[in-house]
Amino acid sequence: MGIDIDIEDSQFLDEVVSRIRQYLEGSSQVSDYILPSRLRKISDLSIPLEGRGLENALNDIDQFLKHSVKTNLPGFMNPLWGGINLAAFAGEIIATLANNSMYTYELSPMATLIEQSLIQRMCEMVGFADGNGTLTTGGSNGNMIGMMCARYHANPIGQQQGFDGKSLVCFVSEESHYSVLMSANVLGIGFDNVIKVGCDSDGRMRVDKLEEEIHRSKVNGQTPFCVIATSGTTVRGSFDPLKEIAQVCSDQDIWLHVDAAWGGSCLFSATHRRLMDGVELADSVCWDSHKMMGLPLVCSAFLIKKPEVLRKVCSHGDVAHYLFLDDAEKVDLGRISLQCGRRNDALKLFLAWREKGDAGWARLVESYVEIAEYLESKIKSEAKLQLMSSRQWTNVCLRYYVADIDSNVLNKNLRDRLVKTGNFMLSQSNIGDDVILRPVIANPSITKETIDELVEEIVSIGDDIVRGIPFSN
Repeated sequence: MGIDIDIEDSQFLDEVVSRIRQYLEGSSQVSDYILPSRLRKISDLSIPLEGRGLENALNDIDQFLKHSVKTNLPGFMNPLWGGINLAAFAGEIIATLANNSMYTYELSPMATLIEQSLIQRMCEMVGFADGNGTLTTGGSNGNMIGMMCARYHANPIGQQQGFDGKSLVCFVSEESHYSVLMSANVLGIGFDNVIKVGCDSDGRMRVDKLEEEIHRSKVNGQTPFCVIATSGTTVRGSFDPLKEIAQVCSDQDIWLHVDAAWGGSCLFSATHRRLMDGVELADSVCWDSHKMMGLPLVCSAFLIKKPEVLRKVCSHGDVAHYLFLDDAEKVDLGRISLQCGRRNDALKLFLAWREKGDAGWARLVESYVEIAEYLESKIKSEAKLQLMSSRQWTNVCLRYYVADIDSNVLNKNLRDRLVKTGNFMLSQSNIGDDVILRPVIANPSITKETIDELVEEIVSIGDDIVRGIPFSN
């Protein structure tokens, strides 16, 4: 027997659905910038002693949506994700409605089988014929699990006796994601034992430099245990040469983890999957579906070639007799996850993948690259804009440039004004000592017309600054 939905509850649900429609059909601005001090002053954020009812919840929803960044709009090009997939959105709602937890088949029978099916398909795409994996809280968590598996591979006894991280060293590209440092912090490896390997002019790890660093660490009495290659760096969208790196790791018996959180979706495209040639030689991979595939945050997979290593790393759960029963040992997902309670992120990916199919994802990826190429060509044809890096993926690095003016100060102020206009939101970053603007194409709403408007607005704001309008504080 289900719960009773009275008239008030039913009206509340109708009003929520109405607000969802208004949000999707509404604002043309990405953001309405407001200072934190001002927003705090005009918002009611108090936590009441007595509840205020569902009507107040609707008012709170209205306030929240009014001051939220509209990540579904085409002008949103800031992080490595954006847009909305309605099938996945429906999956998010239904998963929350069902409120299952993913640690046992008994609690989540259909969701368990769905996640296993998705992991198997992603392993096939990577080239892990007998692989397995788990959905995680994001690429940062996936990189940490990869490092944990590498540490177990280097010293299986350490899981029982404890690890001394002082002698272990990990190697990453100097343009790798900061989550590698987080992983070293959590696992007791230490920041100093994360060795940044030099890159070439395109932002790709240099294999000769990797070999030099591995040799140096051994001379210093350290133990190289892990190389983390990046497929799709955060700023430039660079792809490390996996095949060559894998050969070095194989020769040295070092675990190779690939951070493909951003670039993994290239595997759908017959044209662009070459960017990850050699990924099948890796030991583990992380891949975020909430990035280029456009799933609601979060939806991220950790994939491993040898599932028994992941099972050993997560074997702390074996003592949970109150959760895990022997007859479900091979199907309970909690035995290969660091988490106990874990939400169902599989359903949204399943529904979206069933809607689009591999071919639909391939078309989406290829359309993003085509729009990035168009933006690149616009920059090259505009005298006041400079392309600041070669483009491998859909990250486009540029700056507004005028001789005899400090380009870093100019572009910081340009980006600040651009965001405050509310039409566009894109990232500010650095390449070397240069401050750059970095729009990313990962939003299905973006068109070539969007790009024309973006370039026009960047040039217009830059021209205003150069004409002598004072820099903002």
